[in-house]
Amino acid sequence: MHQLNRNIAGIAGSVQWPERVLQFGEGNFLRAFVDWKFHQLNKQGLFNGSVVVVQPIAEGLVPLINEQEGLFTLLLRGLQDGKPVEQTEIISSISRGINPYKEWNEYLRCAENRDIEFIVSNTTEAGIAYESTDRPDMAPPVSFPAKLAIYLYHRYCHFQGDPGAGLVILPCELIDRNGDNLKAIVLRLAEEWQWPQAFSVWLKEHNYFLNTLVDRVVTGYPRDEAAALTERLGYEDKLLNAGELFHLWVIEGPSHLAKRLPFAEAGLNVVWTEDMAPYRTRKVRILNGGHTSSVPAAFLYGLDTVGEMMDHEVMGAFVRQAIYDEIVPSIKLDKALMTDFADSVVERFQNPYIKHYLLSILLNSSSKFKTRVLPSILEYQEQFGTLPDKLVFSLAALISVYKDGRIEGSGMQAKRSKGTFEMKDDLPALAFFAKAWSHYNHSLQSAREVAKTVLANTAMWSRDLNEVPGLTEKTAEYLHRIATDGMQTVAGQLVRR
Repeated sequence: MHQLNRNIAGIAGSVQWPERVLQFGEGNFLRAFVDWKFHQLNKQGLFNGSVVVVQPIAEGLVPLINEQEGLFTLLLRGLQDGKPVEQTEIISSISRGINPYKEWNEYLRCAENRDIEFIVSNTTEAGIAYESTDRPDMAPPVSFPAKLAIYLYHRYCHFQGDPGAGLVILPCELIDRNGDNLKAIVLRLAEEWQWPQAFSVWLKEHNYFLNTLVDRVVTGYPRDEAAALTERLGYEDKLLNAGELFHLWVIEGPSHLAKRLPFAEAGLNVVWTEDMAPYRTRKVRILNGGHTSSVPAAFLYGLDTVGEMMDHEVMGAFVRQAIYDEIVPSIKLDKALMTDFADSVVERFQNPYIKHYLLSILLNSSSKFKTRVLPSILEYQEQFGTLPDKLVFSLAALISVYKDGRIEGSGMQAKRSKGTFEMKDDLPALAFFAKAWSHYNHSLQSAREVAKTVLANTAMWSRDLNEVPGLTEKTAEYLHRIATDGMQTVAGQLVRR
């Protein structure tokens, strides 16, 4: 069977668009998100440009990308209005890939291309970070910000500081204020490397470092289905990629830039805004918080995947009630905006094509709970004068995950009704929870001591949560009931059916 190429895709001999986008990162997410979006623009004649991909680390997919002439097949699957939908498409927006570890000069030549207007990136959350060992004469330096700084300085010098050579930079890394953080590091490097002050002025005045928020679950190469999909497609695709139908890109930036990237005009779910904070709050509290608040209880109940949780009579009701009755009301933003997003979240959680394991979501749960669920608990109490039952129960369920845990190596061997499992978290956090449970003797008073100890951990919560009225007692009561009666009984009593 032949490997995917331009002949198979039916585009051999067609005009190849000029390279207008430089992309740091060639992984599954950017290909299923950004490159898919530019493909949609090109199909509608709204962009007429291609993406040149830069491999951010020494080993990566650039050889395969060039072998397949920039092409890959994207399989998008999910629910729309409650019905399963599947879309398969060959994406042709990538022109080529560059490995800067082998082709540094070719990488710098891209900076001399006037057609390039946009830079996108996804180099993992750790990618936007300052690296003190980077130097301007390294080819390449270690960090992504340093590679970008050298690219921008080369462009500045080549075009002699021309304001029109400035770029729009759209980082997609999952950190808050990603554009601001990236810009700050590039400016710091420019100062440390003693580049002309005029370059920093050009950088600030003629380049846009935009803060963004991205949202799409991308599961990557569908290994378990690859043989059947290859047979169905009629060709081999080593870059076959899969993800969900839902997608959202929130871009904080001046509205005039939206005309240069007409995603919304193409019918894509891209929002240009002057303030992305409400959208970030909505995603963290409803999508991420919906997961984090329900998964510990569902896992201890005996379920293994998000799909099982959503289909379950008790835990499915728990998820929905926690989101609609407690999380959404706690957010002091437009309720219609929140509810519409909550509807999409519930539908996404039910996606039958994505097998999302609860145990993997439990990874580093304590830190996730602090940012994703705790604000909803505190703001709910502030608004309504009472604690939200299901969210406090979710805190107790999280603490209960570590009960009977035993530290082994870098993880914890813990127990649930279905047997033992390995709980992975920050090792100090695991040790802390194990110690907190060590004096529990099945009494309500000892459950109070567990609750008091956990809630007093200011390093974990950034405050002593025992100071929140009623939280210690309510958490302790749920801890004791879960330990005494079992998760299935307590959860069953808590939800409306």
